[in-house]
Amino acid sequence: MKITEHIDALRHEGVRLADAAARAELSAPVPTCPGWQLADLLRHTGRVHRWAADILARGLRAPLDEADADAAIGAPPSDAALLDWFREGHAALVATLTEAPADIECWSFLPAPSPLAFWARRQAHETAIHRHDADAAAGTPGPAVDTALALDGIDELVRGFMTRSRATLRSDRPRTLRVRPTDGAPSWHLTITQETPAVTTDESPKPADLTLTGPAHELYLLLWNRQPAGQARKVEATGDQDLLDLWSEAATIS
Repeated sequence: MKITEHIDALRHEGVRLADAAARAELSAPVPTCPGWQLADLLRHTGRVHRWAADILARGLRAPLDEADADAAIGAPPSDAALLDWFREGHAALVATLTEAPADIECWSFLPAPSPLAFWARRQAHETAIHRHDADAAAGTPGPAVDTALALDGIDELVRGFMTRSRATLRSDRPRTLRVRPTDGAPSWHLTITQETPAVTTDESPKPADLTLTGPAHELYLLLWNRQPAGQARKVEATGDQDLLDLWSEAATIS
């Protein structure tokens, strides 16, 4: 996806998140984020938006520590003003990304063609996943994530987050997972061992201990641990079902 497409996705998903939040009480539990209420979700996502915008706006070459980040971002307001605060931070992030020069230099933490490409992509998926959380809290399903965005988000997860040294997806014995969308390319093949997972993309079928096949949107939510395998009715899981348990326990983003 192009940077402009990621920014457009961020814009649309942020508006949808706010609209979902407006349909529910701030005390509503978030089923997809156990222990959170809707107010916690707004505070978290609003802070992330402001954090990312601050890095871009100031061209920071390293992340701020927690105290400096708190000083730069400021504390969230009372619950009565929380939704407006979220909307303002989201709009400011969209504007910052839109106005940033293509060659901006700043800190990022996953491989990308440029820092601007990284932040546009990361915030698009941060917001799209949490929009799904807000819909879950509101008790009404929102629109499916666009296929292109879902495919891109799977790629960011399996080739970006899961291959970081801090990722916890490990297995005492080698195990393989294939993710095969039915509505787009590519497919991903993961080899999970005691080391950092190895991930390849290949159009030709590869044998795997477990193959997940289904629409990109369903795979996106399943792999980001937003939809239990039993509820992903359009996803076919063929092979070692225990790998699904390993994924839900270890393929987490912290």
